Amino acid sequence: MTAFGAADWPYRLGCPVWASKTWNGGFYTPDAGPGDWLAQYSSVFGTVEGNASFYGLPAPATVARWAQDAAPGFRFCFKVPRAITHEARLIDCRAATAEFLDRLAPLAARDALGPLLLQLPPDYGPDGLARLLDWLDALPAGRTCAVEMRHPCFYDRSPAERALNRALHERGIDRATMDTRGLFSATDADPATREARRKKPQLPARALALGPRPFVRYVGHPVLARNGHWLAQWAGQFATWITEGREPWFFAHMPDDRDAPALARAFHEELRSRIASLPALPPWPAGRLPQQSGLFGGN
Repeated sequence: MTAFGAADWPYRLGCPVWASKTWNGGFYTPDAGPGDWLAQYSSVFGTVEGNASFYGLPAPATVARWAQDAAPGFRFCFKVPRAITHEARLIDCRAATAEFLDRLAPLAARDALGPLLLQLPPDYGPDGLARLLDWLDALPAGRTCAVEMRHPCFYDRSPAERALNRALHERGIDRATMDTRGLFSATDADPATREARRKKPQLPARALALGPRPFVRYVGHPVLARNGHWLAQWAGQFATWITEGREPWFFAHMPDDRDAPALARAFHEELRSRIASLPALPPWPAGRLPQQSGLFGGN
């Protein structure tokens, strides 16, 4: 099965993980094991966030296995390690950056790397802009990146935000938008939602396209059916970006990610309903997710 978002489709769709045994019997086949998950995931999705790299580099043998297991056209979006972003704060980290990129080389050789996700800490403010641009300018030619800022000054339309946006636009680099409106609208007191609200930022959701690949990370309300309003907004924006010739990327997060594939499916079906003038996106593959009444209608 051709992966969604790969090769012929005008956007990329994914989740924050692929290794989830909670998806067995729903998104994955009931008997799927860890060795099956990536192949099954990449038979449907066109991309995935690689958040584990934030905490440490994967073993070389692991990267080689990913390169073999992923479907053709699939793209990994790995998060830059926190040793570079949060500990070194982009200072004197060329060797660490080179080691990170070298570790991912087997995936790059198979054209399986999407934009790196550079997520900076909440206290990384305007005084770090020159450092950020130096780090971006030192990336090898052809290596793309999406930048996620969490300092409030980059969300208030101030001179600092305008300077950041202008500099990224000049380089063709997109900002990564983390939209947590669904998450923070929840009053549910389940542990996963409380923990997600503790960890995730509550910042304005910027619909920005500074480069060719707008990058959106949407963190949903834990009740699937309550995400329709925000998914519809993003589907409309994605349809606009697609008609402009951009390739937007959408990552569906949930508080515990158990329902992340279902949220992704809801977004995909909403987008399908809005781009009739473009080559049709395929419907969600039969049998890869239980029907969810009230969210998907009769699709």
